[in-house]
Amino acid sequence: MSVAAGTQILPSKPNIGVWTNTKHDLWVSEAEPTLEEVNAGSKLQPGWVTVAIRSTGICGSDVHFWHEGAIGPMVVTGDHILGHESSGVVVAVHPSVTSHKVGDAVAVEPGMPCHACEPCLTGKYNGCEDMSFRSTPMIPGLLRRYVNHPAVWCHKIGDVRPGGHMDMTFEEGSLLEPLCVALAGMQRANIQLGDAVTICGAGPIGLMTLKCVEAAGAEPLIITDIDQGRLDFARKLVPRIKTKLVKRNETKEQFAGEIRQLGYGVEPSVVMECTGVESSVAGAIQAAKFGGKVFIIGVGRDEIKIPFMRASVREVDLQLQYRYANMWPRAIRLVKGGVIDVKPFTTHRFSLENAPDAFKTASDPKSGAIKVMIQDIDSEPPQLKASL
Repeated sequence: MSVAAGTQILPSKPNIGVWTNTKHDLWVSEAEPTLEEVNAGSKLQPGWVTVAIRSTGICGSDVHFWHEGAIGPMVVTGDHILGHESSGVVVAVHPSVTSHKVGDAVAVEPGMPCHACEPCLTGKYNGCEDMSFRSTPMIPGLLRRYVNHPAVWCHKIGDVRPGGHMDMTFEEGSLLEPLCVALAGMQRANIQLGDAVTICGAGPIGLMTLKCVEAAGAEPLIITDIDQGRLDFARKLVPRIKTKLVKRNETKEQFAGEIRQLGYGVEPSVVMECTGVESSVAGAIQAAKFGGKVFIIGVGRDEIKIPFMRASVREVDLQLQYRYANMWPRAIRLVKGGVIDVKPFTTHRFSLENAPDAFKTASDPKSGAIKVMIQDIDSEPPQLKASL
């Protein structure tokens, strides 16, 4: 395949990526497509574009694949590139692509479904039976300088205009992925204006869920965590939030009693459980009102114990989530329109070359990190700047 004239610019820096392996090493080294392949367009498939990745957020799953080598059945079996929360600039377009052009700023939806199985054909492509999802072993992730990806999953986030002005920053674009997780949860939990909602866990997903539930008008609105620093961060994000510091060895009954007290005696109609921790799930079930719902976004161990009879006699619905589907256009509208401000989530920034330091920061509870960004802003080719 040769790239059509006017559909490509020529990057000058070699492609590098952030790797891990079965020994739990973490390093930066050469990655595919190579610079020569990017400039020749030799690896660009029909319907695909090449994206120069500018910003990538580190997800807890990235740290887990590095430290543990697996999440459930998803196992690292060799050298593997991490990262799935990314945005960047289109630098090459296959001649068959008419939806994108060189210079488009895009957020990369990391999943590549088959479009043929029942979940795909019914619009629930997050359940695709043959999904290729960036960074999930062993599909190479997005923490690279250049990535080839289907154009349909490269969502435009605005134009990059002369002087570098953008409708949405690359950093905001990379935060769309965790926002989509939160949006999918909120939509499936069917949270309504005035619902009493408790969020368990003030990590990035819990905090994104907080922003979504705030926008939906939940009240009273409570968030819990074992880290006071994260609760303080939550209060800065949403000043009206009520916070609960979860104590070690606290019983689920004590947890539920404090939630009711914080909520002016009102039990939550929905508990958004964003940790996947067994004790937190148990506390959520204990706290939910009769006929309420516990919606579990968090990822946990393969098997956990739950207070089954409490859920049974209180008719508490348990609902779970796997990734998202059809959320990206909605997330882009919310950020562009100022309904949800994701900028405060970024607490640390590192260059692509210093990615190992970024991962150490993201995995250190003492760092105070919420979202650590790995950036490659300086790699923007001069040809692209001149063409805009």
